[in-house]
Amino acid sequence: MRIDLTGRTALVTGSSQGIGLAVARGLASAGAAVVLCARSEDRLRAAAEGIDGEVGGGVRWVAADITTADGTARLVQEVPEVDVLVNNLGIFGAADPFAIDDDEWRRYFETNVLTAVRLTRHYLPGMAERGWGRVQYVSSDSAVVTPAEMIHYGVTKTALLGVHRGFAKAVAGTGVTVNSVLAGPTHTGGVEEFVRQLVPGDLPWEEAQRRFVREHRPQSLLQRLIEPEEIANMCCYLASPLASATTGAAVRVDGGYVDAIVP
Repeated sequence: MRIDLTGRTALVTGSSQGIGLAVARGLASAGAAVVLCARSEDRLRAAAEGIDGEVGGGVRWVAADITTADGTARLVQEVPEVDVLVNNLGIFGAADPFAIDDDEWRRYFETNVLTAVRLTRHYLPGMAERGWGRVQYVSSDSAVVTPAEMIHYGVTKTALLGVHRGFAKAVAGTGVTVNSVLAGPTHTGGVEEFVRQLVPGDLPWEEAQRRFVREHRPQSLLQRLIEPEEIANMCCYLASPLASATTGAAVRVDGGYVDAIVP
């Protein structure tokens, strides 16, 4: 299969590092004109230069805090239309469930859910009018298997499944698809820090990640952390014309973590 996104514009949020950066690189490799978005200008510049150096394509970037309405307004002013929207921005972290106060719950919902809702509300109608578009939400296995050490994160990822399904129905029959990607435990900088929180001692990274998966994610059939590029491969497929019949779906790239025989 050849994924060709030539002539399409793709916006990826939280794309200066980790999964978002891998998705942006993959979309650019497929020919899309990619727009990166995150808060740090320095990281965005470095990410854009890295992608340009690897695949070319003149990657653009917008530094904006889209957890706020003002930041979102700035982004959509600079990028009024896109063909592909990948809502990747998200935060996570271990916390005592009884110590998570209202403000922290609100922060997680603002970041993990409402940023995606605001951008979908802006870009999706234009896609429907043009008769083609792709909206994705990078969700998590935690949407289905809520982790006891980060309930607030899991609940926000569950919410995204309802968001994607509802918006998919709102544009039924238009040629636009709306899906979520259930990403399993993935090797990113943030996850390395998370693993170090849960796995004591100064173990070498390979040993530490194996112990983390064995002790804290024993359901994984992969028995290792997923690499960001493996998540990006699915996102790029869903962004392509090849995935025209997949919509309203929660597609798993979880290493078999969710113990189910249907998606």
